[in-house]
Amino acid sequence: MTKGYQFNLKKEEATYSLAWIKKGNEKFEIAVDPDLAVKFRENAISEIREVLKAEDVFMNLVKGIRPTNAELERNFGTTDKLKISEEILRKGHINVTAEYREKLREEKRKKIINMIHRNAIDPTKGMPHPPIRIENAMAEAKVKIDESKSAEEQVAAIIKRLQPILPIKFEVKEILIEVPQKFASKSHPIIKQYGAILREDWDTDGALVCTVEIPSGMQEEFFDKLNALTHGEAFTKIVKVK
Repeated sequence: MTKGYQFNLKKEEATYSLAWIKKGNEKFEIAVDPDLAVKFRENAISEIREVLKAEDVFMNLVKGIRPTNAELERNFGTTDKLKISEEILRKGHINVTAEYREKLREEKRKKIINMIHRNAIDPTKGMPHPPIRIENAMAEAKVKIDESKSAEEQVAAIIKRLQPILPIKFEVKEILIEVPQKFASKSHPIIKQYGAILREDWDTDGALVCTVEIPSGMQEEFFDKLNALTHGEAFTKIVKVK
C-alpha cells in the first residue's frame, strides 16, 4: 500500500458516504454520493462517474492510504479504478446513517404498496386492493423492507407473505429474452432485478439467452429500461401469461 495526499473534498462536496469491500484481509474503499450509489446499484443510473466523489480507490480513505497497482491487480484482476469502483458498488457495502436507511425503507415501502395496488387484484371481486388495505396487511404480516434491495426485487416475496392475509392474484408473464454479447453483462442485473430467471444460457459468443417471469404491470417499465440499455437490440417475446 502507499500513502499519498489525504482525501479532501471540495467544500461544495463535503458530504459523502463510504462504499467498501473486503478481499481477504484487505479492505478497499471509495467515496460516493449515497443517493446516487443506491440508484446505481438498482440500475436506475448506469454512469459510474456520476456516483463517485473521487475517481480513486483507497485502503483507508481518511488517511489517504492507497493500494498499489499490484494489490489492485491481485484482488480485482485489473488496475482500472472505474471498474474496481463498480465492483465495490455492486458487491460491497455502502455506509449510511440509520436515518438514511429508514428513509430508504420508507420510500421502498411506499413503492411496493403502489406496485401491489397497480398490479394485483382481489380475485373474489376482480378489483385492486386499496393501498391502505395492503399497508395494513403488510403490518399484520410483519413485512420487513430491505433498504439494500430494490422494490422490484422484494415485491414477489412480499406478495407470498400477504397471501394468507389477503386474497391476491398477481398476473405474471413468461418472457424470452436474447441480448447481444456487447450488452449482456450490463443487462443481466436489470433482468434479475425485474424478474425471476427460469432459464439462463450464455452462448459461445457471449450473448445472453434467458427466460424470466415478470409481473405484468412491470413489463412496460422493464422493456423501456432494457431497450434503453441495449439501444433496442435486445429481442423479447412473451411466451406465456400466468
